[in-house]
Amino acid sequence: MAAALDAAAAALLGIWESAREGTANRVSGAQLRAVMVVEQHDGINLRRLATRLDMLLSSASRLCDRLVAAGMLEREPGRFDRREISLHLTPEARRLVAELRADRQRQLAAVLAGMSREGRDALLRGMREFDETARRQQAQHAPASDVSPDEGDWPDDPDRPGGRSGNWPVDPGRQTQAGWTGSSGGPERSVGATREWPAGEPPVARTA
Repeated sequence: MAAALDAAAAALLGIWESAREGTANRVSGAQLRAVMVVEQHDGINLRRLATRLDMLLSSASRLCDRLVAAGMLEREPGRFDRREISLHLTPEARRLVAELRADRQRQLAAVLAGMSREGRDALLRGMREFDETARRQQAQHAPASDVSPDEGDWPDDPDRPGGRSGNWPVDPGRQTQAGWTGSSGGPERSVGATREWPAGEPPVARTA
């Protein structure tokens, strides 16, 4: 059963990769992964992002630097510890993710249209149960955080103002705005004012 599912999943992964290629001129594969993680965990800090991406802290820091330069990420003081830096998607990044999902869904709809109604219903039921089971197992095996919520990453964590990852200017006057529902259906938060660029489009993050 597992081998058959693995073989059948190749077509699904092909659709995922085809949609991702449409974003390649704006972000790399690694940068897109980071954007998706920040979308799922709004306000995540650098240390936890590196853990979820299975990257060195220094590599995750450079990745975020490029995403900030490209106008995809914003950094602001943490809500509970202003010595921390929390990461949020910009409106431009949210548009990118929405376009990616729309492209994927168009391609999936074309395949589903060629299936029988019974096949579509069975596929949906099976995928929902698969998703629920996989999420439950991942939650059971997830490692406990090595930093308590009020401990922060001070003073040795680069994910802080003036840390080793570089001087990240912080505007204490910025306030988090009310939330809305994103393209994925989950809650999201505004990250304040949109980044202003002198002219033209924001720079493209070319490398991971």
